[in-house]
Amino acid sequence: MSLEFHLADLFETAAGCVPDRIAILGSNKSLTYADLDARTDRLAAGFWDQGLRRGDHIALYMMNAPAYLESFIAAIKIGTVPYNVNYRYQSEELQYLFRNADTACIIHGSEYSDIVEQLRDKISTLKITVSVGGTGGSQSIAYDDLLDTAPRKDFQRSEEDYLLLYTGGTTGMPKGVMWPHKAFIFACAGGAGFFHKDGPIKVPEDIKSRASESPPLKMFTLAPLMHGAAIWSAWTALLSGLTVVLDESKRFDPEHIWNRAEKDGANIIQVVGDAMAIPLRDSLRANPDRWNLGSVVSFGSGGAVFSDHVKEDIKSLLPNAAIMDGVGASETGISGQAMRSEDGMLRLPANEDQQVIIDDRFGKIGEIGFIGRSGHIPIGYYNDPVKSSETFKTVKGRIWAVSGDSARLDEDGMITVFGRGSTCINSGGEKIYPEEVEEALRAHPAVFDTIVIGKSDERWGQSVAAILALRPERAKPDNSKLVSFLKSHIADYKVPKTFIWVDAIRRSPAGKPDIKWAKDKAENAS
Repeated sequence: MSLEFHLADLFETAAGCVPDRIAILGSNKSLTYADLDARTDRLAAGFWDQGLRRGDHIALYMMNAPAYLESFIAAIKIGTVPYNVNYRYQSEELQYLFRNADTACIIHGSEYSDIVEQLRDKISTLKITVSVGGTGGSQSIAYDDLLDTAPRKDFQRSEEDYLLLYTGGTTGMPKGVMWPHKAFIFACAGGAGFFHKDGPIKVPEDIKSRASESPPLKMFTLAPLMHGAAIWSAWTALLSGLTVVLDESKRFDPEHIWNRAEKDGANIIQVVGDAMAIPLRDSLRANPDRWNLGSVVSFGSGGAVFSDHVKEDIKSLLPNAAIMDGVGASETGISGQAMRSEDGMLRLPANEDQQVIIDDRFGKIGEIGFIGRSGHIPIGYYNDPVKSSETFKTVKGRIWAVSGDSARLDEDGMITVFGRGSTCINSGGEKIYPEEVEEALRAHPAVFDTIVIGKSDERWGQSVAAILALRPERAKPDNSKLVSFLKSHIADYKVPKTFIWVDAIRRSPAGKPDIKWAKDKAENAS
């Protein structure tokens, strides 16, 4: 059978080329490529025996662990569709997500067993649930039991099979971006060419040289694998025969990370913006000469703001490392490495697959529109034709994925990026929809009106700020009580860090909030 541009085909071929190389280096165990291939064969057969079939959607509801990548690989081996679940979500958010995705299987960390049991009967498409790290719970199957299944290799696949990447986005509840395997390979994983002299593969068989001839580097992916930037990094490594070093800590601990980087000889450190980079920098500053990090040759970021002064600081602390700043979006893949103009603006090259889009045309020099990508792009949002038509547009006979990043085409053929053209808040790589937070706030009996806005934050890029008007008959609640109330409705990272009480929310006669006024209030708040 000939190879296709399918992640499972390429992974199995790469594993056969470097069977003894370490594929995953976790906190407590390591797996060679041969181990990983064999384990995912058995797990895939276990999924099949439990009734999962090609096209079924599989939710990956767990924190970082080898089981996350194993489940992803096993799912694609039988043609099912893995998708990411934000484990910070609360019950209402999870219920929406599982329903929107027509979920057939939930693979969950054992610590989430109770919430899965509460939601089980509310997901009509659900076939099975699988518990990782436990005995299986009252109705979940134990993950380790599936690994006892006899392997098989006769599953049908196609490079047109797709993956789902759920993003909070800028327009409401989470949306599932449908990435065909071939498009994902080239747009999100670099076509397996980042670490090889010949660049991206041209035919599927080229994966043999990319895996066997790429240097045996170790990539330390620090972000949760449920984050798009992290899973893209992991697949970039796996298709190139690299080792994925996983941080399985329950919280972000900079000293622990540097201990691991030294102990495991990590070569590439991948973070998501300043929220990770700043505490890592501060830890190095506070502990001079504590770690031998000469093995680190690259420190890269993607998915959030990575400030120039932080880059410079890290470069001085890791002199052997190149500093990388990738730019991209869930709907477009990787747009390229960020470059800066003299006045500090982020810039990207314009080319046949990357342009400024204004409505249904290309922007002219000097015009401001939105960054669009063509070529290897998604096919739309799952279960959302309206939003799909808004984001995926036909321009000059080609489909373009239009991001929410406003930008201008310049005379030198470069695109100057201004940032999000909406009120979406990006806090440490997590996208937060203000109206969702506002809805939760308005459910509190003391809140009459509110605007939620992004406030500049040195570490997180932005933090969530809420401007609130009190109901006349109510007493102003303590912030701590308001936080507790919100945590029962929305994920912790969406809860405002700043609360500003005003006499009234400033709105237009049509009822629209005065965003500039709200932004000024937030920025001037202590």
